[in-house]
Amino acid sequence: MNPFMIKLLPVPLIMAMVTAQLMAQTQSESADADEKTEKIKTGWNLGPLPVVAYDSDIGFKYGAALKLYYYGDGSIYPKYRHYMGFEWSRTTKGSGINQFLYDSEYLIPGIRVTGEASLLTEKAIDFYGFNGYGAYYNPDYENDEADDYISRMYYRQERKLTRIKADFQGKISDPTLKWIAGFEYNRIRTGTVDIAKLNKDKDESELLPDTALLYDRYVEWGFIEEGQADGGTATLIKAGLVYDTRDIEANPMKGIWTDVQFMLAPSFLGNDENAYIRVALTHRQYFTLVPEVFSFAYRLSYQTKLTGNMPYYMLPFVYNTAPERTRDGLGGAKTIRGVLLNRVVGDGFLFGNLELRWKFLQTVVFNQNIYLALSGFLDGGMVTSNYKLPETTIPEAVHYLNKGAEEKIHLGAGAGFHFVMNQNFVVAIDYARALDPDDGIKGLYIGFDFLF
Repeated sequence: MNPFMIKLLPVPLIMAMVTAQLMAQTQSESADADEKTEKIKTGWNLGPLPVVAYDSDIGFKYGAALKLYYYGDGSIYPKYRHYMGFEWSRTTKGSGINQFLYDSEYLIPGIRVTGEASLLTEKAIDFYGFNGYGAYYNPDYENDEADDYISRMYYRQERKLTRIKADFQGKISDPTLKWIAGFEYNRIRTGTVDIAKLNKDKDESELLPDTALLYDRYVEWGFIEEGQADGGTATLIKAGLVYDTRDIEANPMKGIWTDVQFMLAPSFLGNDENAYIRVALTHRQYFTLVPEVFSFAYRLSYQTKLTGNMPYYMLPFVYNTAPERTRDGLGGAKTIRGVLLNRVVGDGFLFGNLELRWKFLQTVVFNQNIYLALSGFLDGGMVTSNYKLPETTIPEAVHYLNKGAEEKIHLGAGAGFHFVMNQNFVVAIDYARALDPDDGIKGLYIGFDFLF
């Protein structure tokens, strides 16, 4: 486990149960709240949740997240007519999340619209180099009790990300077969960690050493091109197809969800020498083992650069179709749980997830449809196309390239707990362990939604 990993404070399940009493919505039934049959939801439904966390280096995190669903007259429940998600959070050391999400099939009749506007200020996001096991990783470098200790921030960098995007899906001939189109603008600023800021107000025994980090070394050795070291912009045009037969989007019990999309970053949109084309092919399938109670789900995804020069700061992103979002990858809460975030980075990668899901309690509380679920999972992924690095004869640089190391599947396994309200508001708690110490030790993730 990353020794400075965020420690999340009290259990969000308790908070979610409290918010169930504060819901604002129109009810089409006046049935007794003790009745166990599922209620058809109408009108507006809110799912607020405090954001509370602590990291000894990044500071105290505080804020709030809100999921807002509009079901209209309830005729399409558990589908919603409009969804809006908001998150505003800060840490006392300067990190912050400002995010707005939108999803609807009714804003433009016959076309699904998914939008995002995000400003993410990350004072210390994971950076382990490129090409999976081809990048040397030593956990002692960030362990302040180890003889080889360098800095708790050694495998970190600073990043500020502004993303604005709009994605569209429309029916072709069959309601399950749709076209995909979209536009995405990313403005990314990267650099080394501001050690002086993180050391502010710390006791002398807790101070971070002012030393070169892995990111600084990569810039010095030319592994990160000089023109990309401070980040840049990437404007993408997206196009593709999606085939979707899921019964319920938030947690399907049956169906297939397969999509292919191409991301084009043409030079005429300001990408200049960093123009490229990338493809993402993802297949997900869901099987009912016990009706309404027990299911099996799996996901396989292959994403790679087809041509051009994809800048280093665009490598980690994992692309999905609505309602999923673009994620940092591979590793961490949304791709390979238990494995360090951004441990598996290259021009191309393959990853997959196997998951069993059990709804062990389904009830109605304060007129809200509630179910609790447990899951067990196995996640894995690997680099399939290396990010090209310059040849070097610097002994230390050669050491960090870990030459001769064979790339193989990075694996994580664990279990999860989910609190679900009105089918769509999902609080997820996952715990996983990496199966190889070169990928970390363990991870605890508390957030929203099922993985896929």
